[in-house]
Amino acid sequence: MSENSEFSFGAATGVGSLPGDDVREAVKTVTGTFEDFPFLPELPARGPGADMIGRTAGMLVELYARVEPSGWRVGDRPGRDSRRARSWLGEDLDALEEFTQEYEGPLKVQAVGPWTLAAHLELKNGEAFLSDAGACRDLAASLAEGLRLHLAEVRRRVPGARLVLQLDEPSLTAVLEGRVKTASGYRTHRAVDRQVVEATLRDVVGAHGAGPVVVHSCAPGVPFALLRRAGAAAVSFDASLLTERDDEAIGEAVEGGTRLFTGVVPGTDTALSDPAGSVMGVRTLWRRLGLRPGLLPDAVTVTPACGLAGATPQYARRALAHCVRAARSLADNPE
Repeated sequence: MSENSEFSFGAATGVGSLPGDDVREAVKTVTGTFEDFPFLPELPARGPGADMIGRTAGMLVELYARVEPSGWRVGDRPGRDSRRARSWLGEDLDALEEFTQEYEGPLKVQAVGPWTLAAHLELKNGEAFLSDAGACRDLAASLAEGLRLHLAEVRRRVPGARLVLQLDEPSLTAVLEGRVKTASGYRTHRAVDRQVVEATLRDVVGAHGAGPVVVHSCAPGVPFALLRRAGAAAVSFDASLLTERDDEAIGEAVEGGTRLFTGVVPGTDTALSDPAGSVMGVRTLWRRLGLRPGLLPDAVTVTPACGLAGATPQYARRALAHCVRAARSLADNPE
């Protein structure tokens, strides 16, 4: 069992994005709801630079990005868009520092992983980084160094926290299967060799040598075994997308000490079931896998299915609180 598998994760947390543009209110909500596993929220409604790709592009070292009509594209020098991304991240960290005074425990921060970033960030010619293997290597190295600096800054601001790094990889399966479209939209980029994908992920995971990394994907076909081999201590996923074909990989992950961040609460406005009903599918999965029920609280963190940026603020608050209640139900009655 890996060293990271012994890390004490919280029973529930969020994925990352929230609606609205008031970061102090967002951080206050998160830290008040998840007293034992808060996270640094992302507010994409603020505009370019607060979105998933732009936020991570602002962390890159010696690579600079700007907004084009087609999306984020690298340039020769820092510009207004990259400065704005860094400024917003600085405001987010100010708010996090304010609301985590004397906090000691796990704290999660998120960034886009190397392959989703390569699928969405454009080279100067307008094609995705994914079109150039050498560019992908450079991008991963820049991301890894940027993450080291970001994590060091969070440690400085919240010295009592034990940091968890989440890499968001919703496009990972599409990269592996050759389903990412080219700039023209008429073709797709070639599938990337699985060993190359794994090795690159391992290098970026290594940027957080002092703590665990969770890889999140809210797409079907999460490659659990590949992520485990790449060093992920936990895998975050939309539980509604699981099929019985995933059973073997999930069972091996749990037995190997990999934690499951099970997304059981819908990410957009809907009626919420009772907390016990929300985790019924997790209990069913456990029975199907023949795993010991008492292991559930030690192996599962309850989350929304994906980010909550598309929800109303009222629903987002209810969904986060619902995750806490659902996790408590799972711990109180794992059967």
